[in-house]
Amino acid sequence: MREIINFFNYEMHLGSDIVVTPKAILIIFGVFFATYLFLKLFKKIALKTLNNETRSKFRSIFTFLNYSIYLIVILITLDTVGVNVTAIFAASAALLVGIGLALQTLIQDVISGVFILADQTVHVGDIIQVDGQIGKVENIMLRTTRAVTRDNKVLIIPNHKFLTSILYNWTENGTLTRESIELGVSYGTDIQILKEAVINLTSEHPKILKYPEPVLLFEDYGDSALMFQLFFSMNKSFEANIVKSDLRYQIFDKLKELNIEIPFPQRVVTLKNNPSISQ
Repeated sequence: MREIINFFNYEMHLGSDIVVTPKAILIIFGVFFATYLFLKLFKKIALKTLNNETRSKFRSIFTFLNYSIYLIVILITLDTVGVNVTAIFAASAALLVGIGLALQTLIQDVISGVFILADQTVHVGDIIQVDGQIGKVENIMLRTTRAVTRDNKVLIIPNHKFLTSILYNWTENGTLTRESIELGVSYGTDIQILKEAVINLTSEHPKILKYPEPVLLFEDYGDSALMFQLFFSMNKSFEANIVKSDLRYQIFDKLKELNIEIPFPQRVVTLKNNPSISQ
């Protein structure tokens, strides 16, 4: 019996300051296993009380907390059983600094992901614009967010982009968005006929809402055209570029039907006879 006790108390020296024993190793594994069981039980209970959207967010946050808790528990356990934790950190300081620099962006992404999930900046299904890229959010992970662009390409966004770049969330205030297109017509146009024709045409489009009603604003007097801006509302803003294209086609045909000219910049050159030039 005494031999067994002596075996578990046998000191193994790892360097000049770090001393471990088989008993300490067993305690570490025991605490590690107990922590694993506790976290597993906590996760199971927590998931039962959450809805589907919150559940997916909790899984990502839990993954981050999981590793953090393991690290804290191991360090506390090592210190409790007599292992000089300070010496371990001192011995591996250079290595830890190198790892920290290498993982700087990764850690920034993970922390940003936790903030996104916690304060609900972005939700699955939102239409967002980051660095000029537009996509519909399909999945929010701890390190990256995946979105699908209008041409069905997958956009993988590092989460730190949401904190370091300007983020436009098109659907933060709901699915309804206000869209617009510009058009110019000649100065001889009857603008009342133009307004009636464009508003009626826009209201008849199946993907444009009738309320709030489309509005045609007289924007400015251009160099060669009267400038107007057409505003309309949609529920599916992800398809806005297709709807705008449809409207441009239809407006072009309608203006042609009404004999309304779409002007373009022109330059008039006047030649004068110069008597000094011989014929």
